[in-house]
Amino acid sequence: MAGTRPRSVALAAAVLVYGLAAAGPVGASPETLKRSVGNILFGPFDIACAPIVGSQTVYRNVQDVDDSMWVRVVYVLPGVVWNTTLEAGSGIIRTMSGLIELLPGIGLIPFKADLDPIFSPVEKSDALVDQDTPVLNFKFCVNYVD
Repeated sequence: MAGTRPRSVALAAAVLVYGLAAAGPVGASPETLKRSVGNILFGPFDIACAPIVGSQTVYRNVQDVDDSMWVRVVYVLPGVVWNTTLEAGSGIIRTMSGLIELLPGIGLIPFKADLDPIFSPVEKSDALVDQDTPVLNFKFCVNYVD
């Protein structure tokens, strides 16, 4: 019995060394994790910027519409309230989708795989701050309405 234990430890070590030597280079894809962390970190900024982005959208829309002056005046207050609420809700959804993608993002690190975004308007929309870096995408104050 005493001679069996060192032999099994040596066999396990040999299998481990052989397995590590035979493994090829890893082509990890951290894109899902990168998107998840960005959504978690910058979703609250979208909520905080909701009044700014919502008002900016209403201002642009009032300039571009061919309606009477009364329609333009009456539209402003409900438009700002509606857009601000929509922007804040979208920031909440962005944060929650980042939390949902966190565990799959961690699990996909060693593989050349990526999940499609759960909440894709972040990828497609314009933002007041949009800077893509290799580590993290700094994108917040996203305009979800336009």
